[in-house]
Amino acid sequence: MIRPSDTVSQDLERLLPTYARADVTIVRGKGARVWDAEEREYLDFGAGIAVVGLGHCHPAPLAAAHEQLELLWHASNLYRTEPAEALAARLSDRFGGAQAFFCNSGAEAVEAALKYARKATGKPGVVALEGSFHGRTLGALSATGQPSKRAAFSPLVPGMRFVPPNDVEALHAAATGDVGLVLLEPILGEGGVHPLDPEFAAAAGELPDTLLCFDEIQTGVGRTGSFFAFEAFDVRPELVTLAKGLGNGLPIGALLVADRATGAFAPGDHGSTFGGNPIACAAACAVVDALDAELLANVVARGAELAEELESLPGVLAVRGRGLLLGAVVAAAATDVVEACRERGLLVLSAGDDVVRLAPPLTIGADEVAEAVSILASVLDALAREPKLQAVT
Repeated sequence: MIRPSDTVSQDLERLLPTYARADVTIVRGKGARVWDAEEREYLDFGAGIAVVGLGHCHPAPLAAAHEQLELLWHASNLYRTEPAEALAARLSDRFGGAQAFFCNSGAEAVEAALKYARKATGKPGVVALEGSFHGRTLGALSATGQPSKRAAFSPLVPGMRFVPPNDVEALHAAATGDVGLVLLEPILGEGGVHPLDPEFAAAAGELPDTLLCFDEIQTGVGRTGSFFAFEAFDVRPELVTLAKGLGNGLPIGALLVADRATGAFAPGDHGSTFGGNPIACAAACAVVDALDAELLANVVARGAELAEELESLPGVLAVRGRGLLLGAVVAAAATDVVEACRERGLLVLSAGDDVVRLAPPLTIGADEVAEAVSILASVLDALAREPKLQAVT
């Protein structure tokens, strides 16, 4: 077993500097809490960036993964495996009829969607949203509506068009000609926690000669109070991408293709050596099974409590989102709020210069919501008293 040691700081130098990591080494977790190498406890309202939906070391996926570890780790996609087929069936039932492709991450799921739509429609063009985030691999990055993330890696995949969220007129103007895919986050997560209007989602679903893909990597698997966030819309997509919460921390991604849109991929068109890994799929089956009506009701109730409490705080200018994916627009630099919360034992995320993102485990309790709000209130009050740290205006 790898244990923390005095060499941790030197070991960090051996990692490529692709993340601005906090100087905290997380060594274990349980439920909504984690502990660092100095045994300091944190209330985790980031959940590994909306990943650990059932909480750290939840007994159901833990037991499923452990049982599968004793049976089979890998067989390759040259053969059938029971966990992958069981997970595909569960996701099809939740969706209402779909086939699944399994991979290892959200970005890979988006890459699969880009390829599937191109082959299915014969058209390479993609419409996505300004401010969106779909991943950092080349195709997913090309469809990400944040120029600062794309600039260093151009030229990227051509044919991408970006429209403002909830601008139906701009959507209609862009989704013409060679456009075969419309790629939308139901709630823009990294882009500031901006929900789509139902009218905009409906307009996207009515576009002719295109496939609609909802990127539910962050919003899916119960995060907003329903298994899929698109269930809040009167629209059925042809494609859905999932990852993050699906494995409760084990790496897994998925592309779902609605029954009415299947048939484009043939053997050899796409693949993933580790896609459908038996251990990850076994854990994911347990996650899907755990997302029953009672747990989803908890997401709705705790999300409503959290939003109401946040809105009452001095220093919070607005609250956006749904369920347990919320963004608080704050009168301070979000990075300062995140750092100060961490110093007080609360882990939260940012989603832009002035947005603090909260995405706790779906199992979070009312007492933990109150504890998090109390810490955030103290942080905002302290920052308001420090002129050098006050709001970006």
